[in-house]
Amino acid sequence: MEKLISLLGDGCFHSGEELGASLGISRAAVWKKIQALAELGLELDAVRGKGYRLPSTIEMLDKKAIEKHLSADVRKNVGVALHLTTPSTNDEVKAQVGNGERLQVCIAEHQSAGRGRRGRVWQSPFGASLYYSLLWRVDSGLSTMDGLSLAVGLVVVKTLESLGVQGLSLKWPNDILVENKKLAGVLLEISGDPMGTCEVVIGIGINLFLGLEHKKKIDQPVTDVHTAAGRSVGKNKIAGLLTTNLVAMLDTFQQHGFVPFKNVWQEYDAFAGQWVTLSAGENAITGVATGVSDSGAVLIRNDAGITAYAGGEISLRKL
Repeated sequence: MEKLISLLGDGCFHSGEELGASLGISRAAVWKKIQALAELGLELDAVRGKGYRLPSTIEMLDKKAIEKHLSADVRKNVGVALHLTTPSTNDEVKAQVGNGERLQVCIAEHQSAGRGRRGRVWQSPFGASLYYSLLWRVDSGLSTMDGLSLAVGLVVVKTLESLGVQGLSLKWPNDILVENKKLAGVLLEISGDPMGTCEVVIGIGINLFLGLEHKKKIDQPVTDVHTAAGRSVGKNKIAGLLTTNLVAMLDTFQQHGFVPFKNVWQEYDAFAGQWVTLSAGENAITGVATGVSDSGAVLIRNDAGITAYAGGEISLRKL
């Protein structure tokens, strides 16, 4: 399948006969593979008399290309596994067998059962986004994880900024936005002993190049790196720099928690000073967003004063 995608990824049309000759299979077998690609979410152009092509060039995940952007320590101590397709990179990274590494990374071209916060489906068309998970084994229990999703979001922002993406902001607690459109999201899943050794899976999805049909399937305004940067940005470069930057952040976070990241996070706060509604279960709290606490809780000011909330969904209040 990878070879077929590479052939189609140059943006030119290729006939079924040409593809069959390159792959050593029949035209009928080529057609079946083309159908399989469409089922993965790849938007293919098919024109009678011309053949097939991908409407834009596609960069496949490449371990050597990723490793070029890893620091020496990360390259030595972090296990990286790549997959063409998987139900969920979060689930896959938990099952990875490493060589005792404290950190494991799993990246895929496609997810068949990707998920977001609160059980939502994360749309995962083939090659359109970076589907990324990092497994972090820690011995200090859950109490030290407060604010981690915010620190991860900040790493995503700083990584993308270093690659020329501008206008980024952060929506508490786990979304990265450009012009109030979602560019990326973070999902943490924690298991193990609440007071001792536990595993933290950091799931990150970054939209790279979403076609019109893909955007129609998503139930909120979205954008992608290609649009925000005004050009293509290498998937493998993003993956490598993101991994290096995450590992550096986790080293600091393990020692000091969220506090070192708080002020910088607030510089990117998408809702700072605005009237918002926080939905937490059946409760809805309205007030002015006034930043976050040292533990990463959102601060809302209203007639009751300033109150910190550790969970819920925040949205701009419709006045």
